[in-house]
Amino acid sequence: MHSTGGKWQFKVMSLILKIRDIYYPRKKVLSETGIKKGYKVLDFGCGPGGYIRSALDLMGSDGKLYALDASASAIMAVEKMVKHYNLSGVETIQSDLDTGLKDECVDVILLYDVFHHIENQVLLLRELHRVLKTGGILSFSDHHMKGSRIVSSVEESGLFNLSSKGKKTYSFVKSSR
Repeated sequence: MHSTGGKWQFKVMSLILKIRDIYYPRKKVLSETGIKKGYKVLDFGCGPGGYIRSALDLMGSDGKLYALDASASAIMAVEKMVKHYNLSGVETIQSDLDTGLKDECVDVILLYDVFHHIENQVLLLRELHRVLKTGGILSFSDHHMKGSRIVSSVEESGLFNLSSKGKKTYSFVKSSR
C-alpha cells in the first residue's frame, strides 16, 4: 500500500475527514452496506477510524470490527478512540495488504478511499476475496476514481461481481471462482 505520509499529514487528513463527516455522516454511507447485528466487518484502510463507531452501532455488541491500515499513526488513532469511548469488539491490524484473518470470516468489507493507493490491486482483491464469506459484501467507494473505473477494476479480477450501486458506494458480491 502507498504510504499516506507522516504524522503532520495524517493530522491534516484526519481534520478534513471530520469536516466531511459533518456534511455527510458515516452512518448514511454504511446504510448501503447491509451491516446487521452480529456481523464481522473489515475496515480495510481504516485511517483514523471514521467509520468505526457507526459500524459498531449497526453490528451491536455481538459484532466484531477489524480496523486495518498500513499507517502506524492510523492504528494509534483508532486504538486511542477505542480506549476513549470504551468501545469493544474492535481489533486493529497494521498491514499494507495481508489481513492475517481466517478464510471466509467477514460479512462485510469496507474499502473506502484507499484502492487508488494500492500498488498491486489484484493481490488486494485476492486477499479480500479470501476473507469474505460467500454472500458477503465488498462495499467500495473511492472518490479518486470514476464509477466505471471502480466497476471495471473490481470485476476484471474475476473475483467479485457488482450487485448494486448506492448513492455513495458500490456493492460487490464474491464470485464463486
